[in-house]
Amino acid sequence: MIAASPPLSQFDMAITDLVRRTQCRPVEGQEFEDVCRLRYDSYRREGALPQDAPKRFSDRFDDEPNTRTFGLFLDGRLASSIRIHHVSRETPDHPSLHVFPEYLRPLLDEGRVLIDNTRFVVDFDASRSHPKLPYVTVRLVYMAGAWFQADVVLAAVRTEHQAFYRRLSGHREVCPARPYPMLAKPISLMALNYKEERARLERRHGFIASSHEERRAFFQGMISRNQIDAGMVA
Repeated sequence: MIAASPPLSQFDMAITDLVRRTQCRPVEGQEFEDVCRLRYDSYRREGALPQDAPKRFSDRFDDEPNTRTFGLFLDGRLASSIRIHHVSRETPDHPSLHVFPEYLRPLLDEGRVLIDNTRFVVDFDASRSHPKLPYVTVRLVYMAGAWFQADVVLAAVRTEHQAFYRRLSGHREVCPARPYPMLAKPISLMALNYKEERARLERRHGFIASSHEERRAFFQGMISRNQIDAGMVA
């Protein structure tokens, strides 16, 4: 269920219709294996992996308790995937911290809450049939920002992908592109002051708004700062 919002533009209406057609859920078991293969196929098509790379693309962050991988399905088939990281001083480990420490470490030391997304991939055929699928997929990032009351939403992306985030939400580059583990192409870091920009963003793009129930269904159970403060995590 999508939260009530102001009248939508045709652009937002098309994305909202696709949100309603899409099934989204955390993946495990065979669905997670399918996601790993989709990652491989997507990165190989873009030339981001060497030819001899394993066809199952995964890393240790897939198993971190502050991380959740989602699959989006259309007509029962995996169409896209994204991995969400909830990052705080108490749960700091995520891929971007190891690549852009000079920007991220001070934010964590200040007690800021961050949302990062990685392994954002879209099936080639699905993207041709549904060109707005990337917007439906990245919507999860802003939903996570709302659920975890994030200060900053990050995007670690190749330079040529910056325009997508800049147009959609106003992300700005905070670190220029540099080598990134396991990928053959350099990655830059973008950031959005989500706490200040959330209301503007949801007014501008109504499809980004979500209900508390929808966010709870996706993110309940991920480790949060509140759980650590309450002594629920060893």
